[in-house]
Amino acid sequence: MTDDRSIHPVEPTNGASNGNRLRGKARIKHRGPVLLRGPQVDNSTTDQRLLDSAGPVDWLHTDPWRVMRIQSEFVEGFGALAELGPAISVFGSARTPVDSEEYAAGMQIGRALVDAGYAVITGGGPGAMESANRGAFEAGGTSVGLGIELPFEQGLNDYIHLGLNFRYFFVRKTMFVKYSQGFIVLPGGFGTLDELFEALTLVQTHKVTKFPVVLFGTAYWSGLLDWVRNTLVAEGKASLGDLELISCTDSVEEAIKILEVSRTNGHAQPAHSPE
Repeated sequence: MTDDRSIHPVEPTNGASNGNRLRGKARIKHRGPVLLRGPQVDNSTTDQRLLDSAGPVDWLHTDPWRVMRIQSEFVEGFGALAELGPAISVFGSARTPVDSEEYAAGMQIGRALVDAGYAVITGGGPGAMESANRGAFEAGGTSVGLGIELPFEQGLNDYIHLGLNFRYFFVRKTMFVKYSQGFIVLPGGFGTLDELFEALTLVQTHKVTKFPVVLFGTAYWSGLLDWVRNTLVAEGKASLGDLELISCTDSVEEAIKILEVSRTNGHAQPAHSPE
């Protein structure tokens, strides 16, 4: 069955509609919920276009089709992750060298999260993401990678049990937030900062229930925290209470303890009003 209904003429009316009169017969066509009239009416049907393999493929790049692809990404993500259980997202740079202290710390974090009963979710790429996935993988836990289509091929790392690749950043971000009970943020660049501040914004504005955000690496993150405190808060662009949304540590044990305290105490909303 096609969603294109039959084309039929419209007789002229004596009354006006929104100040306009229909003069003469006008062709009218229903395409699902869409009404087409006059010159907007085409001569093909949905089934015809679907079955015509020699037809144009411009429809692949139109906004209505993009909506369907966006919907399919949400459906696939929700279906794949719905039964994941307690999980923590670990963010960090794709450029972290394998032989670095940061990579080693990421592996320790991945193992510690598994020991604490969490699945580990990362962006699925190399570097710091790979390190956390590797730690979880080698510890026998559940290692998840949520990749993203980029102009340069990055691909999912080899330490993932469950991997999804997304076309759209905002769908991928929804999966991070929806299926995580907290975030651990290793040193990273613009992408890591984007994920960090998106999480903080959602908590600060009460869009999501409060969950812990742990910055790992005091030497790396102290400058950013000083700027937030001495510039944003000092100039009234953020509240002092917003700093309570962030923890910073160099200890894997302390990072896990912060997560465990939050899980034990439940997820309370921020006490202060967002700015």
